[in-house]
Amino acid sequence: MTSIELSSGAMRANLRPDLGGSIEGLWLGAVPVLRSCPAGELRSVRQSASYPLVPFSNRIAQAKLVWNGTSHPLVQNFPGEAHSIHGVGWLREWALLDGGADWALLSLEHKADAAWPFAFDASQVFKLTGNALEMTLSITNQSAQAAPVGLGWHPYFVKRAGSHIAFAAAGRWEMGADKLPTEHRGSPGLNTDCATLDIDHCFDGWSGSVQLHDALLRTHITSSTNKLVVFTNAQQDCIAIEPVSHVNNAINLVAANAALASLSGPFGGQFNELANAHGSEQLGIKILQPGESWTQSMRIQTESSL
Repeated sequence: MTSIELSSGAMRANLRPDLGGSIEGLWLGAVPVLRSCPAGELRSVRQSASYPLVPFSNRIAQAKLVWNGTSHPLVQNFPGEAHSIHGVGWLREWALLDGGADWALLSLEHKADAAWPFAFDASQVFKLTGNALEMTLSITNQSAQAAPVGLGWHPYFVKRAGSHIAFAAAGRWEMGADKLPTEHRGSPGLNTDCATLDIDHCFDGWSGSVQLHDALLRTHITSSTNKLVVFTNAQQDCIAIEPVSHVNNAINLVAANAALASLSGPFGGQFNELANAHGSEQLGIKILQPGESWTQSMRIQTESSL
């Protein structure tokens, strides 16, 4: 499938339903907002401007999902990683259901398989309006049992001279060498230049707003989610700013905390306190009943700095 081009005023976006329902490029005039390539030239979703995270974001440890006391082996879907990463939506072809000059509706139907044991339907809406790209991501549980889900986006913003990021948060999850969360610490967020920033962390208590500006663009990212993953380092020419609904490896953290809380004995109170402090609501896991749907939104608004 070739690119689907959307345009509105100075804004232009190319979509690739065939490559994970991803964005091939996003521009304000001739200036790329996200890392972008010419129409039809994207060959891998991993090199895309952005892709959807459904039905979970980031990592599930050791590609093994534990839910309701059952262990579900998953597919290791990222070379060099022992984990399962970013769900299944980014690895599947999406269908174009409807659209116009400035909007498009994509859909995905997932049957339970080795990559994810719960059936679901997902949809994405892209809408250009003014100098903004508005996106929604929705999921409906089509399995016969309650299922855990998470939603998010993985956009890569161009890191130019003078790039500066600023947002408010309440906490940050520290990461181990295996790229899994180890502990939670208080954090006010970030307000720093991007050139030497070295980070790959999930922030919670996020305000839902990020300001990113550089020598060419001033960009405002907003989302209905309250967690944010930020990834970049000095070797990267882009910065991933990922609005997400849950903490990395959250589903298995919920399962582990529930198991601890069920233990009896002198430490039972301590275990229950841990489970309450980092239960499903705090970690961001959404549990959908059969037939239940859920939607999250994201907006990228930009203007020239010149």
